[in-house]
Order: sequence, then structure tokens, then C-alpha cells
Amino acid sequence: MGSWVRTSLSFTAIALLHLLVLVSGRKANGARRRSETSGTCDFFNGRWVLDEAYPLYHPSTCPFIEREFSCEKNGRADQDYTKYRWQPNDCNLQRFDGKAFLEKFRGKSFMFVGDSLSRNQWQSLTCLLHSAVPTAKYNVTRVEDVSNFEFADYGVKVMLDRNVYLVDTVREKIGRVLKLDSIEGGKLWKGIDTLIFNTWHWWNRRGPSQPWDFIEVGGKIIKDMDRMLAFEKALTTWGQWVDTNVDPAKTEVFFQGISPSHYNGTDWGEPKARTCEGQKEPLLGSTYPGGLPPALGVLKNALSKITKPVTLLDITNLSLLRKDGHPSIYGLGGRTGMDCSHWCLCGVPDTWNEILYNFLL
Repeated sequence: MGSWVRTSLSFTAIALLHLLVLVSGRKANGARRRSETSGTCDFFNGRWVLDEAYPLYHPSTCPFIEREFSCEKNGRADQDYTKYRWQPNDCNLQRFDGKAFLEKFRGKSFMFVGDSLSRNQWQSLTCLLHSAVPTAKYNVTRVEDVSNFEFADYGVKVMLDRNVYLVDTVREKIGRVLKLDSIEGGKLWKGIDTLIFNTWHWWNRRGPSQPWDFIEVGGKIIKDMDRMLAFEKALTTWGQWVDTNVDPAKTEVFFQGISPSHYNGTDWGEPKARTCEGQKEPLLGSTYPGGLPPALGVLKNALSKITKPVTLLDITNLSLLRKDGHPSIYGLGGRTGMDCSHWCLCGVPDTWNEILYNFLL
């Protein structure tokens, strides 16, 4: 048997995490089903509009924002990127109300599962909630790869499971093996009221940053394979896990769409721009000149094969329009670590959560 590379969760750790969920006292009939477009409105077709009533919170009211997302604290002086609101074409989004959220979902658990883009959205949601009830007690704990932000007065748990591929990576005698057909890590997801999954950004990593040495698929060990095909196979395994393990009467499942990067100005009609540095406003209109990434099509195809209800948070296009929303030189690495993949907080992930909120209402 191999040992976990991602994190070898002991029986005790798993038991502790499930205790966190069980003591929340969630009701079995608490889940609600939503289509990709709630009712007759498509939340994802629209445009960005400047709105002085935004942002939904100020970074100073959220002291736990991690440095890589804390653009203002890192020296970013312009503010307009925080004031854009997403406006769907055929309806209005209900403004996020953190206190109403906590009241409505008393005793409930939410878990983001994925890579650092999931962490970006997780931090956004904790900021949205904390800024709404700044004097409410909260506790932040971590058990191996799982972080839990609990609003003690409400019994609401907002959790993050760092799992960049969703499927398993295991250390064996030959080295680290990415197992496209195995998803033992899913033990941690059982019993959660709302799950929000994400994976993509790590699938094309190579060299020292690639956290595996071999791939196992169909019972065979191989050195490498087409990464888009590997992504598709992993999504199929995850979809099978959903169909086998999720009870829609108890758990609601979302998938965060492909969060885009902005490293090539040609994609948005600005050929001289080699990164997102200096971008201060979004693209006008509803269409991104560079088109949608192929991974989104693979994701939608995989989701169409799942029989249990899964809602796609189709944030790809609206985020593509936000070339101004990344940390760029105001992230973790400063000028030596250009970041046009993650998002400033406050910023674009707040809109992802505002859309999630509208689905949950």
C-alpha cells in the first residue's frame, strides 16, 4: 500500500473532521436543487458595471486575507477594480447579505475542494461573512490539508480541502503516482451540506512544480499522457464519486468553472501587453476576444454525464473580462512573481460567491 502524498489523513483526523460536521446538527431536508440558470435567468450572461456601492467589504475589515490576495496591502493604489458589479442581461443578482446568509444557514457546513483558486473563493466567502458580523466569534482551525473557518455564534462552518487534482496522489516504491481512477480523498467530503469543487490549474504543470512522477490509469502505470485527457479522466472519476456518494436530499454540489489567467494581451486585443500588470478596468461588453478555454468544454461534457444534480458556477467568461482583477506585482512574489492567475480580495471571487449566494437562496 502507498502512503498519501497529498496528505495521508489518519483515522483520527478523518474522525475529527466528521465530528465538526456532525455537531453542526444539519437537517436532512436542508439541501435545495438549482439548475445552472436559476429560474429563467442566466446569471452568467452579462457585463461589468461600475457601481459606487461596491465593494461588498473593505480589505481592512478582513484581517485574515492571505498576502497573495491582499493587493491593497501590498501596495496597489488604484481602487476601481474593487467597484465593478456583475450585471446579468436579463435579471438582477440579489446583493450578498452576510448576516442573512449566516441566519439562513445556521448549523450548516460548506466545503471548497480544490487548488489555490478554491482558496481564493474560500477566503472571499469568509471575508464577506466576517465583515457582515465583525463582532461575531469565529475560530480558524486546520487538520492537515483541511482548514475550517467556523462562525461559532451561528454554527456555520466554511471549510477548505486543498486537493488540486480531486483524484489521489499516492507515494509508492516507484515514486509519486497520480491515480486517475482513485478518489479515496473523498472520505472527507461526506456529510457536508454544500460542496464546491474545482480543479484545472495544476494539470499542465511540469518539471519541479509537478507533484507526481507517474500516472496510473486503467490499471497501468505510465510516465505521462495528454494532460487534457488526464483532466477528463479525473473528472469522470470524480463524477462517479458524486453519483455513488451524494444524497441530493442532504448535500448540494457545485463546480467552480475554469478560472482564467491573463498573461497574453493578444487574447484581449492588446498585443503589447505581456501580462496583466497595469490593467485597471475590465473589458466592455459580454464577449472575450480570445474565446473560451478548451478545458471548459471538457468540464461541461464531464458534468453532463453525472446523473446526480451538480450546478456549474460558470464563472469563466465573466472572469475572462476582468484582466484588471489579478494581483500582478501586488501578490505574494511582488515584481519577481507576476501573478495573473489568482485574484485580488476584495475582487472578482466576491462575485463568484454572490452568484453562489443567489443559487442558494
